[in-house]
Amino acid sequence: MNPSSRRPSGPRRQKGFRPESRPEYNQYGQFGQAPQLFNDTSSGFVPPYPQNTSMGGPSGGWDQSFAQTSIPGQQLLTDPMASMAMQYGQTIAGQGKQMVEEKLEKYVSISKVKYYFAVDTSYVTKKLGLLFFPFTHKEWAVRFNNQNEPVAPRYDVNAPDLYIPTMAFVTYILIAGYILGSQNRFSPEQLGMQASSALGWSLVEIAILFFALYLSNVTPYVKVFDLIAFCTYKYVCMVAALIACISFQSLGYYIALGYCSLSLGFFLIRTLRVLVLPKTTADHFSSSNRHSSYLLLGISIIQPILMYVLTKHLVSPVPTLDMKV
Repeated sequence: MNPSSRRPSGPRRQKGFRPESRPEYNQYGQFGQAPQLFNDTSSGFVPPYPQNTSMGGPSGGWDQSFAQTSIPGQQLLTDPMASMAMQYGQTIAGQGKQMVEEKLEKYVSISKVKYYFAVDTSYVTKKLGLLFFPFTHKEWAVRFNNQNEPVAPRYDVNAPDLYIPTMAFVTYILIAGYILGSQNRFSPEQLGMQASSALGWSLVEIAILFFALYLSNVTPYVKVFDLIAFCTYKYVCMVAALIACISFQSLGYYIALGYCSLSLGFFLIRTLRVLVLPKTTADHFSSSNRHSSYLLLGISIIQPILMYVLTKHLVSPVPTLDMKV
């Protein structure tokens, strides 16, 4: 056999062959260049990865869908059934909120409660000045708008509010806790007892007064929230008395308590007189007017008594007996 006709077992070495230009095996196990990453309809070749056309061509880079990291819950958010469930839940929550508001509206009017908190800084400053210095105030009647409704407290200093009593009650509890701590008597139970005792006395007071107003046939002139506001203005005076106690000991407490009792009593008599006592053309009071006057005097007397009951134990600590064996 002619040696020249023998078929070589490998690729023939060409002249001028350089090692760096030697063909290598590609990722498909073949010599030469890798197949192009696009659909070849003639050969039926399908690219192993989706082409990325956002970078200018099929070989510009990977598809962005492979580069994005999956977010937990993303499939749940994009699921139509999950979206329907969320919408259904929001509908149920809205219906439940509406039902609660309707139930509360039957017993406690939310719009009426908001009226007593419609205050601003100017009103709070003027109202506090009126509570402590009511002797020079001339006009005590509450103003009304065109719809025959009382104007918001922010526009009338004579209008009752619940913002000042609420803030004064919270301040009273905090100051009571401070005084108990300075006397080494503070405990969370004591703080809770202060709050529950003050609320209990206020509820009993308001219930008795409202029953007395009902017997006097003057309940149409005084609203429940008005009575609550007038009866809880005493917390402002209690805070002032306790601050005087902290600054000047028991002497300052008694002086502040006496003055605040006079100012609060004068304020309540002049304010409630406009609401309770109906206008008459006669020069003398009728029997109902006389009863209403006694009721106003009773309200003014009850306030200092409750102020003393709720603050006296903070001024004079309970003595402890040292048991010696």
